[in-house]
Amino acid sequence: MRSRVLVIGIDGVRLDVLQGAATPHIDAIARDGFLAPVWIEDGTPTWSGPCWATVATGVSAARHGIMHNVFTGHRLAEYPDFLTIASLAGKRTYLSVGSWEPLATGACGGPLFAAPDRVTFTSFGVDCERGDEAATVDAERELVGGDYDVAFVYLGDVDETGHEVGVGVEYRAAVERADGRVGRLVGALRARGTEEAEVWTVIVVTDHGHVDEGGHGGDSEVERTAWIAACGPGIGAGVEMGVLRHVDVAAHVYEAVGLAGELGDMPLEGKAFAVVEC
Repeated sequence: MRSRVLVIGIDGVRLDVLQGAATPHIDAIARDGFLAPVWIEDGTPTWSGPCWATVATGVSAARHGIMHNVFTGHRLAEYPDFLTIASLAGKRTYLSVGSWEPLATGACGGPLFAAPDRVTFTSFGVDCERGDEAATVDAERELVGGDYDVAFVYLGDVDETGHEVGVGVEYRAAVERADGRVGRLVGALRARGTEEAEVWTVIVVTDHGHVDEGGHGGDSEVERTAWIAACGPGIGAGVEMGVLRHVDVAAHVYEAVGLAGELGDMPLEGKAFAVVEC
């Protein structure tokens, strides 16, 4: 049975808002696996750049060198992202990004994800909701018909909404729209009709929170608290995980696709989510 991974990154989702919103698709992932808080480590600024780089590389900001949303001085050649590592190991990889250029392009010192097999980037300026929709439509098509071992889909509308109007009714609505897109992406995996030949791990992760009035970059608890939801092979349903770290995402991706023992001396600071016997 072939093991594959889908990681969905939703930018800037406060954990307490997520828990109070109508998010049936993320809730379903949590029921089949877990939803757990992530504490952004001291020394890592609560900006998207450092946090997504930690998710992607499996090492802390002190190592990968990204301290803001401009990636000047990064050390991504020394600490590559999980899509690039998987591609170099012969896995098929896919990246779909709505709106935020440095993840997928050379803007601001990027790309964070250096060498996926297929990259889709769509931007409509500050209209991140349109960017998310375009990224989701492309990902639905590729996940149904493509042959990818590891995929990462990025959604940025929640964060942009928080910056524009703060953490209120519109922000919660953006969280619920993102959950709908999570449901569509998971539905695309089911539509493959290949359950007897493959099994998928699904990981949903946010990078940071927001203060009530909107914004982040500081050290408050709501900014420094992120979260991960995941389900898949070896992840027990409803398991209590405690506080996880962003570096654990890359570690679990490698574990899930059978690369954990093939990384040589590449440093990883995280560990795979607590795996149980099925």
